[in-house]
Amino acid sequence: MDQHVHNPAGAWPPGLTRIPFWVYRDADIARDEQTRVFEGPGWHYLCLEIDVPGIGDYRTTMMGGMPVVVARAEDGEVVAFENRCAHRGSLICLDDGGRVKDFHCVYHAWRYDLRGNLASIAFRRGVNGQGGMPDDFDMTRHGPRKLRVTMQCGLVFGTLSAETPDFESYIGHEVMVRLRRVVHKKVEVIGRFTQQLPCNWKLYMENVRDTYHASLLHTFFTTFKITRLSQGGGVMVSENGVAHASTTLAAAKGPDTTYAGLRADNQELKLRDPTFMNAVPEFDDNINLQILSIFPGFILQQIHNALAVRQIVPRGVDSMDLHWTYLGFADDTPELRAMRLKQANLAGPAGFVSMEDGAVGGFVQRGIAAADGESAIVEMGGSGAEGAETRATEASVRGFWKAWRAQMGI
Repeated sequence: MDQHVHNPAGAWPPGLTRIPFWVYRDADIARDEQTRVFEGPGWHYLCLEIDVPGIGDYRTTMMGGMPVVVARAEDGEVVAFENRCAHRGSLICLDDGGRVKDFHCVYHAWRYDLRGNLASIAFRRGVNGQGGMPDDFDMTRHGPRKLRVTMQCGLVFGTLSAETPDFESYIGHEVMVRLRRVVHKKVEVIGRFTQQLPCNWKLYMENVRDTYHASLLHTFFTTFKITRLSQGGGVMVSENGVAHASTTLAAAKGPDTTYAGLRADNQELKLRDPTFMNAVPEFDDNINLQILSIFPGFILQQIHNALAVRQIVPRGVDSMDLHWTYLGFADDTPELRAMRLKQANLAGPAGFVSMEDGAVGGFVQRGIAAADGESAIVEMGGSGAEGAETRATEASVRGFWKAWRAQMGI
């Protein structure tokens, strides 16, 4: 183990089937994650390409704890840089987004061009021949850190590291195919909000990659046969553990007694509006649910016709923000757009489904408060991190920890 990383409870357990609980609670781990994970050799979701459609358009976002500006530069290229003035460290951009000719820091009016290059300094030559910056001050040597940027299927990703491989090598070809499957044409934003969760960010990403809890925790899923383990589907995990995609096929007609007796099975529940469950098979592959994640904090959701991007932003050891962006396609019919908006109520803080996901991370955070010497058990489906033709496995959770440990040097 790399001794730079704080480890308050001894050596990490061998393999990928035990996760020590201290890793969700340790402040030194959180600080190292910012350097090694969020500023390390990975691709991080920043925004949608349509968020910056024209020259001068920008959007602010986060890369872990690091504030970032994404902008459309003078030549039309999408660029990104740290949202930090080189002078005294103030935010350069205060709004979520907008359109500008250039950027000005409100504190002392240092000005930056659309690429984040320092362009001018107020009172650089002083006033009435007195004060000002030194004559040899070189503006080209001062400015916010610049990111490498890649655009994939209308999604903007960034990295600070020169060592980050190309995007498809990072997530693997199979997951790339699943990404292209969903965002295969121009998208439009149909809703946005931020949800605060009372848990460590890793607990939420584990939950997203936990491919069998949905049929136990989410009563709505099983009752209305959106996802049951008895339906077809499976999970794929990239070789490096960085990305995963889980799929559920549409339910076959006829009775399904697999869940008889489980607390999640409640056949007395009914919908007052049965049209809520109407769906158009727009992807032509019988997959009615796909969840895809890219380490460390990107999630792409397709539940029937409800499409969304989720972005994880850590806010300390035991808190995080989850940024939701609901999507439609630019060529949606009015009927399909109305269906997407209705089905958007499946997922979110008060969603028929993921309301429970917003709570369960907090249950874990509270449950492990005095368990730094104990570990979580992650053995469902074996001990490896390979894909499977079943969702009764924790392979993609183990894949997350494989990627995390590689970037953290543990």
